[in-house]
Amino acid sequence: MAISYPLSLPTSIGIAQIELRATNAVAISRSPFTFQSQVHAYTGQSWQADVTLPSVRRDLAEDWVAWLISLKGQLGTFYLGDPNAATPRGSARDSDTILVNGAVSSGNTISIDSAPASQTDYLKAGDYLQVGTQLFKVLTSVDTNGSGEATVDVWPDVRTSISDGAAVTVQNAKGLFRLSGNEQTFSINEASFYGITFGAVESIT
Repeated sequence: MAISYPLSLPTSIGIAQIELRATNAVAISRSPFTFQSQVHAYTGQSWQADVTLPSVRRDLAEDWVAWLISLKGQLGTFYLGDPNAATPRGSARDSDTILVNGAVSSGNTISIDSAPASQTDYLKAGDYLQVGTQLFKVLTSVDTNGSGEATVDVWPDVRTSISDGAAVTVQNAKGLFRLSGNEQTFSINEASFYGITFGAVESIT
């Protein structure tokens, strides 16, 4: 069977540790005489991650080893999210069938509708949204109005066109990533335990 990207993560074992980084392209110039600064924010914003798996025997490790190699370095893409935030802190759930309210192609807010009406802290700061293949972090807690609508402050900015009525995922939200390098390594110790770590960067096209 041909391998088709993007891939989902293997399920033989979970992630032991993940470091997620929110990276912004910001240039700053500081005068050595007055210490005044000039700051310019570019449009670049990206998720990055370092993933570590638990040390396991071959029967559990090989699914991950094969998955890593099947990505063929930075060629292939895969879905990745915050495994500790599968469920929002707010009351929002996928069963609400949340939709984007109005087409958007840029900016740092997403308007939603079709949510339950008049919900306090429907999404809380730190929750995640997935729209298409882009992963967003909710920056401020939001309530829905009497019509089940809300405007959500998000990071990173919207970078692709999102159509009106697009589905919004709030549980197990994931983004599209690729490996940060073209070499995949795994270690095997004297007790036959495997060690697997890899870096990932958000796939932006």
